[in-house]
Amino acid sequence: MPKLRGDQRGTSLLEVLISVLIMAVGLLGIAAMQATALRNSQGSTERSQAVVQSYAIIDAMRANRERALAGDYNTTGGWMCTAPAGGSLAGNDQARWLTSLRTTIVNDVADESVCGSIECTAATSICVVGVRWDESRSGSTGGEQAGETEQVIQTRVRM
Repeated sequence: MPKLRGDQRGTSLLEVLISVLIMAVGLLGIAAMQATALRNSQGSTERSQAVVQSYAIIDAMRANRERALAGDYNTTGGWMCTAPAGGSLAGNDQARWLTSLRTTIVNDVADESVCGSIECTAATSICVVGVRWDESRSGSTGGEQAGETEQVIQTRVRM
């Protein structure tokens, strides 16, 4: 083995340390990308479930079209965040719909950040169904301003 000169000692060790540092930064970058991808995937799943649940209440309203156009399904005051007391078919449908929204979007029946709205107009036979929820539980870090993680999806149909 050839002898190294005094000014070359430790050079290979320094090269290895720099290589390890560069590799560590790269691996941290890959881990951050993976975390972002998982968070976005969860948000996409929540949006898909919101659309599916919108169509579920629309189908229930089509089965009870006369009462839907009469305004029985309309939510008073905009967003319905607490399940209405049953008693009528429309009230029962709304209660089931809100419970289903909460279990499919956030998997928590008691979470009142998940709300729904229904507004039907008899003159035009058009109904607008809205779903609102807070997406922060899908991985946001809390650094957002209030409302930045709120998601709203509206579906407009002719009855």
